[in-house]
Amino acid sequence: MKIRLGSTALEVVQGDITQQDTDAIVNAANSQLAGGAGVDGAIHRAGGPSIMQETSERYPEGCPPGEAVVTAAGQLAAKWVIHTVGPIWQDGRQGEPALLAKACRSCLFHALDLGCESLAFPAISAGAYGYPLDLAANNLLKTAMDFVRWHRGPKLVRFVVFDDPAKEEFERALREVVPK
Repeated sequence: MKIRLGSTALEVVQGDITQQDTDAIVNAANSQLAGGAGVDGAIHRAGGPSIMQETSERYPEGCPPGEAVVTAAGQLAAKWVIHTVGPIWQDGRQGEPALLAKACRSCLFHALDLGCESLAFPAISAGAYGYPLDLAANNLLKTAMDFVRWHRGPKLVRFVVFDDPAKEEFERALREVVPK
């Protein structure tokens, strides 16, 4: 499913984020930037050891929740990996929504700074960090939509989800946040 906002397309697809033909992909990283499971592990496996080497050298202190850092993409089709740390879900009253939105915006700002015309996001925090998928989808899509309205870019913001239930949830959220 795809919608247009001015010169930008917001899109939801089901697939493998490591196979995306975008200028950059977003890694749902942990704060130590130490690799892990899920999206993080898949990106490191597909991109090769140069990504971990670069994160270790450039960001020895890691990355706090809500922030993002950039590395080259190693053997991936993308040129860049933007590593961001989303919040761990507690109860929704510990600042999780604001931190998730900040993580999304941080990635989008890095993409613009790098000159990226296209960026692919996973469902940040909705896996091992326990953020409810429906709330994460709404937050991420609304944040991305607001950002591209103000900043007029990137030209493509794609949300890549793993399975049918996640795709249905992100498509529902996209329909809800589209201006009427």
